[in-house]
Amino acid sequence: MKILSLHIDGFGKLNDRDLSFKDGLNVVYGRNEAGKSTLHTFIRGMLFGIERQRGRASKNDIYSRFEPWSKSSVYEGWLRLESQGEIFRIQRRFHRGNKSLTIVNETKGCEETPDAALWERLRCGLTETAYNNTISIGQLKSATDSGMVAELRNYIANLNTSGSIALNITRASALLKAQRREMAAKIVPEAARRYTALLGEMRAIEHEISDPRYANELTARQTERAAVKEELDSRQKEKETLLEKAARGQQILQNSHFTDETSVEEYQEQASRTYEAYRRAEADCRGMLLGPGNILCIVLSCLFMTSMGLCIGAPDTMRELLIRFGPRNAGSSPAFFTFLTAVSGLGAILFLTAVLMQIYGARRRRRTLAITSKRLSGLLKEQLGETSVSEESMAQFERRMAEYLRLGKAVRQSEEALKRLTAEIAQLQSRESTLTNEIEVQQRLQWELEQKLERLSICRSEAEGLKHVLAENERVQEELDALDLAQDTLTNLSATIRDSFGLYLNKTASELIAGITGGIYTSMSINQDLNIFMNTPDHLVPIEQVSSGTMDQIYLAVRLAAAKLVQADKDQMPLIFDDSFALYDDDRLKTALKWLSRAFQGQIILFTCHQREAQLLTANQVDFHYLTL
Repeated sequence: MKILSLHIDGFGKLNDRDLSFKDGLNVVYGRNEAGKSTLHTFIRGMLFGIERQRGRASKNDIYSRFEPWSKSSVYEGWLRLESQGEIFRIQRRFHRGNKSLTIVNETKGCEETPDAALWERLRCGLTETAYNNTISIGQLKSATDSGMVAELRNYIANLNTSGSIALNITRASALLKAQRREMAAKIVPEAARRYTALLGEMRAIEHEISDPRYANELTARQTERAAVKEELDSRQKEKETLLEKAARGQQILQNSHFTDETSVEEYQEQASRTYEAYRRAEADCRGMLLGPGNILCIVLSCLFMTSMGLCIGAPDTMRELLIRFGPRNAGSSPAFFTFLTAVSGLGAILFLTAVLMQIYGARRRRRTLAITSKRLSGLLKEQLGETSVSEESMAQFERRMAEYLRLGKAVRQSEEALKRLTAEIAQLQSRESTLTNEIEVQQRLQWELEQKLERLSICRSEAEGLKHVLAENERVQEELDALDLAQDTLTNLSATIRDSFGLYLNKTASELIAGITGGIYTSMSINQDLNIFMNTPDHLVPIEQVSSGTMDQIYLAVRLAAAKLVQADKDQMPLIFDDSFALYDDDRLKTALKWLSRAFQGQIILFTCHQREAQLLTANQVDFHYLTL
């Protein structure tokens, strides 16, 4: 496998960046902080993805460290690679809220399903752990992680048993354990006791569900509540209609300054009294000018005045009349004439009194007529809009009052009907509430019944299944015994493989160490814990005793040996170096570069912040492709 090109839309400090790689050695030069490690991480992310950690770990995880610096950039890109003669384009979007993955087979012109088989092919069988600890050599870090120990053991064990790494003993062991757990879960040691307990529970449930309170009255209650609700809605509509009617009538009465039927009657009675007073006053003004008292006073005054006139103008005649018709000696008595004179004066006074009384009575009647006319005109104007007082206007007034009386009566009847409706609505609402509570009780009881029936069904199904458990247990136990035997055999075989672990890695790493060190060391030993010793004619030298430069070379050899074992009989992935030769002096670097160009036939991508790699390769006439960040 080889990487052909890549495009970064947004990844760390890089955005809208394109790079193309060629076969063989590719040297990517960039100053410090130019983005070499970012590009290295991008390649890894395209192959294995990037997941954001949770909690505090998310603050410094790979996802957070390489989010695009430019807020306008998207967190995505694509990588083109060639595998087994076909070209694939891996497109990834890393954003946690909009993550996506697409793999396009450009050779076939179709989109591929990113299943395990496809990834096995594109990654050349490497897991992310194996990738990080073999072919991907990070900045100033050539040493393998502790997680690679188990990875190498597994690959070495598979290679030792089958001659390839297609098999996986660890996975096989895990599969056997999983199968055993699955089979063991099928065994019910206390099947008989459980079956007896289920029978008892089923009898108890059947007794409970026979209780009369579980009789289903839900439908009847719901039907009755629906009828009550329908009647309640009808009463509510009727009430609203009456309210509206009563409100309109009340508004009309209020606009006419009435409150109810009684106020209309009082108002009509007041108008009637006023009209009667008006008619009496009018009759008084048009009728008799003198009253009985006035007439009597006038008659008496006339008599008295006549008597006085006779006494003054014809005394002799008056005397003869008195002598003839009056008491004896009356005509001859001077005192009697004096008396007649006084009576005549009194008659004059009575006459004057009658005249004055007549004048005062006329004025009083006219004032009464004006007052009643004004009051009656006000009533007519208030109700009819006119001020003229007449029989016709009063008849119209009476008709208007009759209308108000009918309206007041209708309002009173509407209010009485509203009271009845309110009481009926309250009763219906109370009944509806009662039915709702009863329905809730019925629903709860029916739910309980359903739960009990469901539990009864489960118990019956389980009991039916338990009938076959005892017979099945014997068959399952036989399979468990077979799985235990297979697991023991695999365990013994794995122990034998571990004893020969170092042989494969030692052989491959020793072949590489001679070339990478320029013949300074020709052999090395690695135990199963990946403790490394350099072989000399005299003794084994622990790696801790060699120089830092030699130690870096040794770890590089271990990585390459592991990569060679992991990718045996498969397409080789490119070797990626990220400033991995920072501790090498010029001689070691020259030796390592020449050896890499000859020993590794696949693609090599070397990130560096120095010019010396390119200069040494040019000086030694080694072909390479040069890129600048």
